[in-house]
Amino acid sequence: MGFFDFMTEDVAIDLGTANTLIIHNGKVVIDSPSIVAKDRTTGKIIAIGKKANLMQGKTHENIKTIRPLKDGVIADFEASEQMIREFVKQIPSIKKRFFFPPSLRMVICIPSGITEVEKRAVRDSAEHMNAKEIYLIHEPMAAAIGIGIDIMQPKGNMIIDIGGGTTEIAVIALGGIVCDKSIKVAGDVFTNDIAYYMRTQHNLYVGETTAETIKIDVGAATEDITVPPDDILVQGRDLLSGKPKQIKISYREIAKALDKSILRIEDAVMETLSQTPPELASDIYNTGIYLAGGGSMLRGLDKRLSRKTDLPVYVAEDPLRAVVRGTGIALKDLEKYQIILMK
Repeated sequence: MGFFDFMTEDVAIDLGTANTLIIHNGKVVIDSPSIVAKDRTTGKIIAIGKKANLMQGKTHENIKTIRPLKDGVIADFEASEQMIREFVKQIPSIKKRFFFPPSLRMVICIPSGITEVEKRAVRDSAEHMNAKEIYLIHEPMAAAIGIGIDIMQPKGNMIIDIGGGTTEIAVIALGGIVCDKSIKVAGDVFTNDIAYYMRTQHNLYVGETTAETIKIDVGAATEDITVPPDDILVQGRDLLSGKPKQIKISYREIAKALDKSILRIEDAVMETLSQTPPELASDIYNTGIYLAGGGSMLRGLDKRLSRKTDLPVYVAEDPLRAVVRGTGIALKDLEKYQIILMK
């Protein structure tokens, strides 16, 4: 078996709508936007990841940028396969072994509300990349492991994972998901809300990349923030005159723009809490709620959820990487996490 071990590489993948992260040998080796730039005439991939991200909204008719994953699942099968294959090729130790491409043992994380057809799409694209063993793990489960929660204990924990495409809310106990809810309100919806607000309130047409920058720089879930960010200048196209123009935006305006979407997340959290068995509810009262995923970095979101639920809310220390870290831990100890992995 020793020789074949040498031929196999272990890879943990967090296939996100916004970013794809890969762990190999316990280290995050790929952390890149999930985006592909394609030549329309030849159908060839020109760029992936960061390079393709720079092209977004700036292409001419021969080039199109695709985000192969939508709402946490594969929307464009071919593009996603090419993207994952390129990312795997970029892993340093696999790059070196050019003549003998290794067979892969993979753990891939998927949203908890995924259908069987979508599961098969993930599995198929992994098989096409020379993966011999494929395991799937639910995102909230991976996030819980990544945060450092002992999921095998007879104790209830509530995880909210706000990614790019979906928000996953789950109550976990004894290595299983007791009740969960997956809603398609997350980072991408926040970005669209901001772009819509700029159009309707300021007659300013901004692209997706600009809206994303506004969200990161001055995004807020509530107006009462202890350390408010400075106002920023935003450039775009004036919808009335057609000329480029610049305006000043404050976090208060963005809090207004995002209010409706955050209300939907609050409702989903309340619904999940209402389905939680009483014994686990008492555990959650003591442990609080954990937030992971890029969306949890929105200023004041923890405060707002805490106010709504009357529970303490904690943000994971590196929320962007909590899910992939948990996937990597599960990959390292397949025996221990056998019950939560789907083969």
